[in-house]
Amino acid sequence: MRRSIVVAVATVAFLLGGAANQAHAERQPRMRDALAHLESALSDLRAASGDKGGHRAQAIRLTEQAITSVRDGIQFDNRH
Repeated sequence: MRRSIVVAVATVAFLLGGAANQAHAERQPRMRDALAHLESALSDLRAASGDKGGHRAQAIRLTEQAITSVRDGIQFDNRH
């Protein structure tokens, strides 16, 4: 399960990176949409009950990392 979460987050990050060039010309609506979805997911994960054998905590950490990566990508693209 943990590996599938890592793979899912890596896939999202890869896809978002590929869309960054096109998104810049459009003021990055896809990156901003992805950020909003990740923030919503993080809120839901934090509100969920129980730890699910450590998987919920891992998903929270990975989602926080994905949020940081998306924000960093937006900032990078805005500077270049």
